[in-house]
Amino acid sequence: MRQTVAVIDYGSGNLHSVAKAVEHAGSNQVVVTSDAATIAAVDRVILPGVGAMGDCMRGLQERGLDRVVLDLIGSKPLMAVCVGMQILTEYGEESSGIHALGVFQGHITQFPRSMTGCAGEPLKVPHMGWNEVMQVSHPMWEGIPDRTRFYFVHSYRYADIHAECVVGTCDYGSPFAAALARDRVFAVQFHPEKSHDFGIQLYRNFLTWDGTC
Repeated sequence: MRQTVAVIDYGSGNLHSVAKAVEHAGSNQVVVTSDAATIAAVDRVILPGVGAMGDCMRGLQERGLDRVVLDLIGSKPLMAVCVGMQILTEYGEESSGIHALGVFQGHITQFPRSMTGCAGEPLKVPHMGWNEVMQVSHPMWEGIPDRTRFYFVHSYRYADIHAECVVGTCDYGSPFAAALARDRVFAVQFHPEKSHDFGIQLYRNFLTWDGTC
């Protein structure tokens, strides 16, 4: 069945690459929009995000989209990407401290400036490039092997890998959450639209996901 998917436009940069990836994933109508009525009328919603968490929160608030996103929770499937995931948590250290939407409990904290890998090599911040994601059982991982590599670009992370909402982890200096989920919400720190075939598969899974965990 053909669906309509909204990519929320709040001034964050990777909107059209996300939209193109979702179009490639299935035969659906994809709209990039900041209109609340349009977002309310679609079947599924994607909350993208690049840049600073503070800028993204301001972009949502200035357009009145923070309330729109909160009203979506539990009503229809929502997928969040990168900073989109971060602004669904309670608080972030970036930008002198940001109170976020609170959909997921927990805070976003900065990677330590001095980190080393398993061979003792220094690790740079931001965490940029391909890295393995260790899965926790969830329908959104269907058809994607455990420890598949996805593309990351971030300097801040959700560090509490034991939180109930964590459904995927990654390791960069220390473990952090790569994916969070609750009823009808699935959020990832990495960029599926930059992650080739398995990134497209994740969007394809979102288009058929019934919202259960």
